[in-house]
Amino acid sequence: MPSRSTGAVTQDWDPVVLRKSKPKAHDLRDPKAVNQALRSGAQVHTVKKFDAGANKKPQATAVNVRKLDEAAEPAALDRVGLEVRQAIQKARIEKKMSQAELAKQINELPRVVQEYENGKAVPNQAVLAKMERVLGVKLRGKAHK
Repeated sequence: MPSRSTGAVTQDWDPVVLRKSKPKAHDLRDPKAVNQALRSGAQVHTVKKFDAGANKKPQATAVNVRKLDEAAEPAALDRVGLEVRQAIQKARIEKKMSQAELAKQINELPRVVQEYENGKAVPNQAVLAKMERVLGVKLRGKAHK
């Protein structure tokens, strides 16, 4: 039989240290936490932010906007010219294409081709270049201004 010691039993335990984690920023802004800190006498740091929570705009910009409105109407954007519209339609019809087919070949929506042919579109050089390539006509330059 194994022998037993009659002395005190000792155990090797590592000490356990409990630490509180630092409070999160949103917890520090919580009104309950602020009130508790004030009651306990802890230091509370407050910062007054400039125009915090104010939804009003400075008066100077309002005056400038009004002056711009009163000064003149905004200039209208240039639209596709008559010569360009007719050149697109003529070349498309000669190639026996519909507006939808042309739009598919230039990788645009059919509405874009319609707007160019109706003169409602604001000229985009990239779109005009694609149309020139597919239709084989010149749509940009001095001849079509």
